[in-house]
Amino acid sequence: MMIPTIDIATRVYNHKWKIDPIVRSLIDTDFYKLLMCQSVFRNRPDVDVTFRLINRSQSIRLADLIDEGELREQLDHVRSLSLTRGESTWMRGNTFYGKRQMFRPDFMEFLENLRLPAYHLERVDGQYELTFEGRWPEVMLWEIPALAIIMELRSRAVLKDLGRFELQILYARAMTRVWEKIEALRALGPDLRIADFGTRRRHSFLWQDWCVQAMIEGLGHRFTGTSNCLIAMRRDIEAIGTNAHELPMVYAALADTDEELRQAPYRVLADWHEEHDGNLRIILPDTYGTRGFLDGAPDWLAGWTGIRVDSGDPVAITEYAIEWWKSRGEDPAQKLVIFSDGLDVDQMAALFRRFNGRVKVSFGWGTLLTNDFRGLVPGDGLAPFSLVCKAASANGEPTVKLSDNPAKATGPADLIAHYRRVFGVGEQVGMEVVV
Repeated sequence: MMIPTIDIATRVYNHKWKIDPIVRSLIDTDFYKLLMCQSVFRNRPDVDVTFRLINRSQSIRLADLIDEGELREQLDHVRSLSLTRGESTWMRGNTFYGKRQMFRPDFMEFLENLRLPAYHLERVDGQYELTFEGRWPEVMLWEIPALAIIMELRSRAVLKDLGRFELQILYARAMTRVWEKIEALRALGPDLRIADFGTRRRHSFLWQDWCVQAMIEGLGHRFTGTSNCLIAMRRDIEAIGTNAHELPMVYAALADTDEELRQAPYRVLADWHEEHDGNLRIILPDTYGTRGFLDGAPDWLAGWTGIRVDSGDPVAITEYAIEWWKSRGEDPAQKLVIFSDGLDVDQMAALFRRFNGRVKVSFGWGTLLTNDFRGLVPGDGLAPFSLVCKAASANGEPTVKLSDNPAKATGPADLIAHYRRVFGVGEQVGMEVVV
């Protein structure tokens, strides 16, 4: 049974947070987090980690915009959530990527008994310092709800003084913008494949759900699904996702020698190889530089289904991957390339036209699908910004991410320099991080 469409503007005008909590479910999260959580639960369950909120857009003073009491209420609400019987049944019995019982009984028992651990919140210089500490399989599930809460509280703060008609017009304009983008994507033809990756920096849950419904109607089979598990369950569509930078960042932090450090990204994928096959075997190569990763990769990784391009120059990286596959005796035309870095329609169209047929092209469309309200309120107060929640340490050791874009690097400066030497990362071209 389909859930009726909600009048978002009226709901925003009337809502109280207990009617519309920002995070409604433990599966209001990205599918890859659950897949990774199972892998961590089975392979590294006793690692202690710290996750930390990082606002890359320091000009947006979140602690001045968002009331601390409201933030604590929303975070406390998430800690009260547990997996419902229907959600557990969906995870245990649904088919994901063509496979039943993707989530194993021991992991499901862990998840069914889970309550998210405590958080630590402070206000510092107009920003919130929000951290989570504890065992890796538990703490990692804070990342997506923490981001979604901050993003939506910022949206609510900007919208709270708008009248009923202002809200109706605002959402009508935003809906028109999304639909025009969908029409432009539809013009690319029947080979287009695109999924919603917009949970972590969405305008709101209700808005993400509306955008997914628009994609279903507007793109048909070209829309392959959503990363959001709750929406996937409610709308009876595919849950989409594989793995993220978190895994190699933590594995690397646990390395005792430079050689173990060099091998950490491959060790991650060796563990993943034991768990998954088919379209879940997607390489995310940019944590410590794509070129070095591919140059040093074992031959068995060339046989994986494809790669995800999430930083740097997507054209240069894809061309490099094509040559890498050829050098390993693989046919690039049979490989899947998922683009997922700050995409919008013009860039997707250019990438599709360049690579369609040379590889299998797919897109994970994030913030500029589910949070493009640029220019729609005075002062551009709803423009998207770059907020992340990353693993900051593992067993007391700092984590590092280099990326193919040095502007996305995280970690202590001395360790960043050390990692660059170990992984042979040469000169990189910095690119603006918008979302």
